[in-house]
Amino acid sequence: MLSLWHDIRNNFKHNKIKTQIKKMKKLIFTLGFLASLSTLSIAQDGHSAVSVVTPTAPVSTADIKFDKMVHDYGNMMQGDNGECVFKFKNTGKEPLIITMCQGSCGCTVPQCPKDPILPGKMGEIKVKYDSNRVGPISKSVTVQSNAKSGVQTIQIKGNIAAKPVEEAFPTNAPSQGAPLEKK
Repeated sequence: MLSLWHDIRNNFKHNKIKTQIKKMKKLIFTLGFLASLSTLSIAQDGHSAVSVVTPTAPVSTADIKFDKMVHDYGNMMQGDNGECVFKFKNTGKEPLIITMCQGSCGCTVPQCPKDPILPGKMGEIKVKYDSNRVGPISKSVTVQSNAKSGVQTIQIKGNIAAKPVEEAFPTNAPSQGAPLEKK
């Protein structure tokens, strides 16, 4: 009878452990399912679980005013001087700092001032266009600065005609001996 009692007790313990393991498996599976479901819903919404606070920069009181926004070369010949100047004034109350000048392509190369432009002072941006390219011009230069007016875009336009091909005038070569007599 004692052995029967031990068998019953061992079976009871074994069944109890099996039941606890099943419950733990269900719990782990449920938690994993909920975690993956919440991850998918966050990804679907486009939100992240971590909130990032970015400080906003104080608004500058510097401002930029160009004397012209477009430079028209008009009609020019291939190889002519493709340089122009855009003058501007800092109409704000703080120094104007130009952080970037970029042409719309490699054929348009701007040169911007590196030093800050004090309030009320003038500055200039030199733009050089590769005039060896034939055809109409319509290019832009993006100017990024601390100006309250934001990013500015200045433009160049015009038309480049092909340089006329110069043919060498035929020259009379010295004769190679006595002329032949015609009969």
